[in-house]
Amino acid sequence: MIGIIDYGAGNLYSVRNALEHLGFKSLIIKKPSDIRLVDRLILPGVGAFGSAVKRLIHSGLFGKIYDWLKEDRPFLGICLGMQLLFESSEESKNAKGFGIFSGRIKRFRDCKFPQIGWNGVRVLRKSGIIDRSKKLTYFYFLHGYYVDTPQTSLVVGVTEYGVEYPSIVNRGNVYGVQFHPEKSGKEGLKLLKSWVERC
Repeated sequence: MIGIIDYGAGNLYSVRNALEHLGFKSLIIKKPSDIRLVDRLILPGVGAFGSAVKRLIHSGLFGKIYDWLKEDRPFLGICLGMQLLFESSEESKNAKGFGIFSGRIKRFRDCKFPQIGWNGVRVLRKSGIIDRSKKLTYFYFLHGYYVDTPQTSLVVGVTEYGVEYPSIVNRGNVYGVQFHPEKSGKEGLKLLKSWVERC
C-alpha cells in the first residue's frame, strides 16, 4: 500500500488518480497512526516551504516522516516534497526541512518566475526510475525555487532554467523529483510505475 501525505496543500488527488490508473492501491495519510498501514510514502507538494513544515508539525506527521526517511524506507518527494528533504529555503528563512540531505532551496532570479510548463531532464546516473538512453526526458514543472546542494552524489538528473539545478535526487530508497510526474503524461506515469516497482 502506498501512503500519500495530506498536509492540506499537496496535489494529492492527482497523485492518487495516477497511481490508480497504474493499478496501485493508495491511502491518504492524514494522521500519524495511518503511516503504520503503508509500506511506501509519497509527499506531494504545492505551496510554501514554511507553511508545509508548520502543517506537518501541527498534524504530528513531521516526526513520523523524519523517522521513515532515516530508516531509508521507500519514499518519493514531489516538487515541494522534494525540497523538504533538504535543510532550509530562501522562501521561508526560519523554517527547517527534514535535513536528511545537505543543501538549501534558492529562488530563481535570472528568468521568469515561477517556472511553469514542460522542461527537459538530463539523466546523469542510473537510478532505476528513469531511462538513461534519452538525451532529455520532458516533464511538467511548476515551481519558483530550486535545490542547491553540495552533495553531488545525490543528483540523478538536472534541468536548465536560468541555472542548471537538480531535478531528480536519490539516495537508497529515498527519491525526490522537482517536476510533477502525475501531470507529465506517459513519461510521468512510467516514472511512478518504475519507482513503485523498484521500491
